[in-house]
Amino acid sequence: QVQLVESGGGLVQPGGSLRLSCVGSGFTFSGYSMGWVRQAPGKGLDWVSDIDGAGHATYYADSVKGRFTISRDNAKNVLYLQMNSVKPDDTAVYYCAVRTTGGDFGSWGQGTQVTVSS
Repeated sequence: QVQLVESGGGLVQPGGSLRLSCVGSGFTFSGYSMGWVRQAPGKGLDWVSDIDGAGHATYYADSVKGRFTISRDNAKNVLYLQMNSVKPDDTAVYYCAVRTTGGDFGSWGQGTQVTVSS
C-alpha cells in the first residue's frame, strides 16, 4: 500500500530555513504528481505546492512563492520542500500527498510539525 513518511520539521527562527523530506513507497513514485499541504493550529488545510511526476513543472501558493522550492528525486523516491525566509505564519503541520489521476490528493503522510518562532 502507499506509504508517505515526512521528516525535517522542527523549530526555526523567523528568516531561517528548513528542508522537509517525504519518502514514498508502495507506488510508482515517478508516475504521480505530488504536493505539500499544511494545516496551521485551529485552521483548515492550506495547499502549498505541487510538482509533476517528472519534476519539470512546479506550482506554488502565492503565500510561499519566491520563498519555498519543491523538488523531487525519483531515483530515491523522495519529495522535498525547501523553506527559506520563513515567517511565523508558516507555522503548521506539513503533509506530503500524492495526486490521483483525477487530480485530488489520494494518499497522505502523517505530517511533520514546523514551528517558526524566536
